[in-house]
Amino acid sequence: MKTMNYSLIRTVCAFIIGLVLVLWPDAAVQYLVITIGVLFLIPGLITLIGYFGAKPEGGMKPRFPIEGVGSLLLGLWLIVMPGFFADVLMFILGFILILGGVQQIASLSRARRWMPVPAAFYIVPVLILIAGIVALFNPTGARNTAFMIIGVSSLVYAVSELINWFKFSSHQPKNPMKSEDDIEDAKIIE
Repeated sequence: MKTMNYSLIRTVCAFIIGLVLVLWPDAAVQYLVITIGVLFLIPGLITLIGYFGAKPEGGMKPRFPIEGVGSLLLGLWLIVMPGFFADVLMFILGFILILGGVQQIASLSRARRWMPVPAAFYIVPVLILIAGIVALFNPTGARNTAFMIIGVSSLVYAVSELINWFKFSSHQPKNPMKSEDDIEDAKIIE
């Protein structure tokens, strides 16, 4: 049951990210970086306000929140320079696609233990893996095109993950760790 939940969560997240990157690649990247900046900025501000608003207890002033200042500065940097961090984000998304492609190939390889898996099922994960490698090794060239490729790859990944889940989950044995001998022994004991 846990595998189903994680698989569906991965599928939904990949689908949403893919749609956003395909429909609004330029704006999506800029706003995503700015949003991450705001998520760093707010806790930094709250920490600093809390520090300056705190009353000394027992004659001792609280320790200066270096983490809060770091969070505030990183948030400001992300907000001011979203283009730079968009390139960094391209590295991260390319790496995620590589992980997704490898994960699907590994899942299909595991599924071969209990049923035959046609070679055609490996095509999409290999393409996802290639797209991730291209995005990882060419981050600065035509960022919008690369993010659209990542978006389309994310959509394809989501659809193929869903198809694979429906195709192979119904054939997975209930307890794959038990051998036929273990099952026969269990029948004799009962």
